[in-house]
Amino acid sequence: MQRLIAKPVAITIVLFARAITAVRAIWAGEGLPPRGCIYFANHSSHGDFILIWAVLPPRLRRRARPVAGADYWLKSPLTTFIGREVFDAVLIERDREKRTQDPIEQMVAAIDAGSSLILFPEGTRNQTDEPLLPFRSGIFHLASARAGIDLVPVWINNLNRVMPKGEIVPIPLICTVTFGNPIRLEPGETKDGFLGRARAALISLSPKHSGGSE
Repeated sequence: MQRLIAKPVAITIVLFARAITAVRAIWAGEGLPPRGCIYFANHSSHGDFILIWAVLPPRLRRRARPVAGADYWLKSPLTTFIGREVFDAVLIERDREKRTQDPIEQMVAAIDAGSSLILFPEGTRNQTDEPLLPFRSGIFHLASARAGIDLVPVWINNLNRVMPKGEIVPIPLICTVTFGNPIRLEPGETKDGFLGRARAALISLSPKHSGGSE
């Protein structure tokens, strides 16, 4: 029964997100990813992955799984249903002492099963004036485990204004989701070198750095 309900709920969420934000996707010169990949994005709102999900073409959306905190999505029957059945999220236990699975192994298993992943290397929502928080090391370890996979930077613009922290009712504003050209972990590349390069690739897509408007 839950699986039968999940599809219309997913369609409703996508339509609602599009109606509130009039979101449009901006694709890099290389266009749509030809195969499974890792989308990595800036993080300023609980709705970030929903907006990415909403602009992906159906064939890409069907295999795109957000990586999210189990403590948030498993806190109630409703959020558990949405996280597991609607979004098919890869749910990571953020409390190390409570973990029964290694997060990297969870993500690798999803990739090996044919999924793309949506993740946020900052690890938490950015509530500062900086464009990005420092990247955590998980994306490097994931790229190391599957070195041939494409990592696609994605800049989400304006969503933090649609859903400001502490607000329940969204404010209708136009949003964009900009997809950059994919990067890969280079042979012998260090963790710090890769994280710096990935962070620079993501920042370059922001309107302030690309010359676009806010």
